[in-house]
Amino acid sequence: MNIYLPLKFLLALLLFCLSFAVKAQNETPKDSISNEQLKEVVITQNKKTFTNTNGNIKVDVANSVYNAIPNTVDLLSKLPTVQVSSDKENITVVGKGNPLIYIDNQKVGINDLNALVPADIKTIEIIQNPSSKYEAEGRSVILITRKFSKKDSFRTDISEVASFKKNYNNYLGFNSSFKKNKLEWKANFNYNRLNPWESHSIDYQIKNADIASKYDVSATTKRKQYVFGGGLFYKINDDDYFSFNVSSRLRDDTFPINTFTYNKNQDAENNVLTWSDNSSKKNFVNSFLNYSKKIKAINTQLFAGFQYSNFQQILITMVENNYNETEFNLAQNRNQNFNVDVFSGRIDLERKFKNEMNLEYGGLYSSAKSKSGTDIFDFEKNENTALNYDFKEANSAAYTQLSGKIKKINFSAGFRVENTNVIGKYKTDSSPLIDKNYTNVFPKVQFSMAIDSTKNISLNYAKSISRPNYSSLSNVAVYINPYFVYSSNINLGPTFNNEISATFQYNDKSVKASYYQNKNPAYNSFLFDKAKNIMTFKDVNFDKETGFGLDFELPFTYKFWTTTNSLLFFLEKVEDPSAEFLDSKPYLYYYSNNEFKLPKDYTFVLSFWGLTEQKKGVFERNPRFVVDMALSKTFLKKWNCTLIYNNVFKNLAETEEFTINDTSSKARYVVDGHEISISVKYSFGKVKETEFKGKNVNESENRIR
Repeated sequence: MNIYLPLKFLLALLLFCLSFAVKAQNETPKDSISNEQLKEVVITQNKKTFTNTNGNIKVDVANSVYNAIPNTVDLLSKLPTVQVSSDKENITVVGKGNPLIYIDNQKVGINDLNALVPADIKTIEIIQNPSSKYEAEGRSVILITRKFSKKDSFRTDISEVASFKKNYNNYLGFNSSFKKNKLEWKANFNYNRLNPWESHSIDYQIKNADIASKYDVSATTKRKQYVFGGGLFYKINDDDYFSFNVSSRLRDDTFPINTFTYNKNQDAENNVLTWSDNSSKKNFVNSFLNYSKKIKAINTQLFAGFQYSNFQQILITMVENNYNETEFNLAQNRNQNFNVDVFSGRIDLERKFKNEMNLEYGGLYSSAKSKSGTDIFDFEKNENTALNYDFKEANSAAYTQLSGKIKKINFSAGFRVENTNVIGKYKTDSSPLIDKNYTNVFPKVQFSMAIDSTKNISLNYAKSISRPNYSSLSNVAVYINPYFVYSSNINLGPTFNNEISATFQYNDKSVKASYYQNKNPAYNSFLFDKAKNIMTFKDVNFDKETGFGLDFELPFTYKFWTTTNSLLFFLEKVEDPSAEFLDSKPYLYYYSNNEFKLPKDYTFVLSFWGLTEQKKGVFERNPRFVVDMALSKTFLKKWNCTLIYNNVFKNLAETEEFTINDTSSKARYVVDGHEISISVKYSFGKVKETEFKGKNVNESENRIR
């Protein structure tokens, strides 16, 4: 019964927006439309939103309904194989884990995505087999290319998005670019008032201790968010340039959390209501300075850059508990903070030879320093606990890569050497708790051969590494109830991956087979402190993970209908001595995007994706199916109106079951994904091309969170 109200509301909004658009279009004199404008309409209609090359999907964001989505992280969640976690702090590619993320060949992280607006994006490419020119961390790459100008001019976009979920959310944006002679700058400012809602529950039993516990928690956040940035580019001559860029996101959250807990420890049973008042600040800034010069004597392009990034988080929590329907009493006052500074510098050289060979080589040095502090006063025990943890990590890397073509075979071969030095120490300790120094070599090889004008086959091998983000290596913890805590893990180590794959492409369709092995993969685990009767939930390194995948990319076009389809079959197995092996069976991921070009420049998009039941050895997860719809209209070449209806059937719940350290768990996560939004954007000015360039130096920026 509840589904009809949103449908009626959506229909009313559609009729309003479309009637307004038709009225504006009818008021335009027929003779005001020039031949040049008519040509632009034809080009837009024929351009595909999705293209496929050897299994790599490229998405035209600028000329699709996706540019109306209010933030980039939500936009990525609409793309094939891309999955965003419920807290929107983690991005994965199905079967590939966490991807590297680039903006205009600039290495970025999740915070930079939150500081980038979709209106500024031209294309997004999902690269399944990145070459050795990308750093060792990551089995896939999400490459975002921004829109820029050609002529001396300016362009400004003003956008407003009203989003209706469980609560109302509002996004207001301003984006501008300007180019004059050799100088070009870009600027953006966004102010968002958000009210996200979330809920989750965990039901667990400790077999050998006769302990059973279950909690249900829900929270509604009131969030003020400022996103802004700017960039300056100066073209010295045709080959040399200088650039500076800075981006930032400031976020204030207040979120009361309500938790109901049932806990049974042998003969003792308790029902506990926990109320916590939370306030949080998360501030991020990233800046980089680049210089590029062509050394003509040896036909080599030199790039040098420096980068600084900072992330700060403050979390203040006041907790009260009510045992067995008595009264609320103060339990804890928790003050936690985390700060990380990262400095890095790099040099890249690229030389092209006359025989179509290309040699790339270079080096990088980065240094990260983080401080995390925890100050907890326990009212029940009348005691105070203070911990301060310092973490330092230095990375040195050198790489080389040779690419080119020999007869019909295109190739790319290279390797990267990385040395990592890590020291972690509590201030009260005399010696470091963590002291690591290791060096690794990461080779990558690609071969591609054209069978004829329509068929192509390629082979790939890569070794890569995945390091935990810096906040996961702190001592920050989140209080759920008197018996349960979410915690970071200062002992968490990197994951090493080896993968081999083969791809066959016929026209725009492809099939790819791949096999991978992961050493020390990171997954959730339970650790129970019997003396304190507290369960800690945190990421730990498991023993190993293996997987086989089969990927079909099947696009089709029929008249005004264009469809992009992805079918991925996986058989994955996670193993660890601490975990009970349940079952490992194949599962399917499917994605379909259907775009309909309607008369009078209307565009309707129906997309859906899903996962069948996943049994991955240790973890079992429920099937999921999500349907989204959108209708867009551009009129007078300056106004755009888009209506979006996300998660039509309210399939919001994710469940997970596993048994680790004699603890059996059933978890359920519910996210606020059912949404109706209306977006209105006005653009004035016009810029067709730019010389703006920038390149991030810090290759570990995705870990800054």
